[in-house]
Amino acid sequence: MNVLQRNGGPRDPNALLNGHRPGESVPGTGGTKGTGGTKGTGAAISLTEVSKVYGRGPGAVRAVDRLSLTVGDGEFVCLVGASGCGKSTLLSIVAGLDMPTAGQVDTGGRRVAIMFQEPALFPWLTARRNVELALRALKVAKDERRRRAIQLLEAVHLRDFADKRPHELSGGMRQRVALARALAQNADVLLMDEPFGALDAMTRDLLHDELERICSERSLTVLFVTHNVREAARLGDRVVLLSSRPGRVIEEYDVPRTGPRRIDSASVADLASTVTDRLREEMSRHG
Repeated sequence: MNVLQRNGGPRDPNALLNGHRPGESVPGTGGTKGTGGTKGTGAAISLTEVSKVYGRGPGAVRAVDRLSLTVGDGEFVCLVGASGCGKSTLLSIVAGLDMPTAGQVDTGGRRVAIMFQEPALFPWLTARRNVELALRALKVAKDERRRRAIQLLEAVHLRDFADKRPHELSGGMRQRVALARALAQNADVLLMDEPFGALDAMTRDLLHDELERICSERSLTVLFVTHNVREAARLGDRVVLLSSRPGRVIEEYDVPRTGPRRIDSASVADLASTVTDRLREEMSRHG
């Protein structure tokens, strides 16, 4: 997927761009406004005035409204917001699984993979063969599929479980297989929709470390949706807060990398508190 474009009529001069209007100064809000693309040299994801409306007439639902966001190459951006604010809708649009009603989506020809909350593994296939499915779609030869699947499982520390079926794996292991399958697509951009939401806190923390290591080794760009504000503060180079429906960018928080982060570190807790306060304010405003 390169560019998706829809005609949305003349541009509204008051439309929000990255959480503020064109020409508007950005006030201090306890966090700092991100500029997007600060980690890499180019834009891996560029959303420009993207809107998504479901249905028609009086019953139509506007899920996303004129949302603009840029994610730089190699950047890890976390999207947070109230349920129904359009986070998952945005991932589907970037992945090409859904089309915007208006606006532009550009990934610059990069390969995009998506990982959902449920691992969605085929129960009759082993971990290795589940990973091989993605390689089959790329028309990789059989012997090469096996070799690369084993390499990918080794990358997520599951080589010894390659011949196990999903029911023989823990929840965290199944998510690791799903991650290996996503990586098998040779993606430059990884979209993740609450991938660790159903896991216990300890397993989630361990997978945070795994994900951080893999993204660093492969220079992946990640757009990560979560309801867990502390998880966003732990993982992200930038945390983007969306308004309640319809979704717009209302706040961005740059997260400085000053060393290894832990989910219980003071800096993570401080940022999570700031984001949570702003999220509560937004939710209260919408009742």
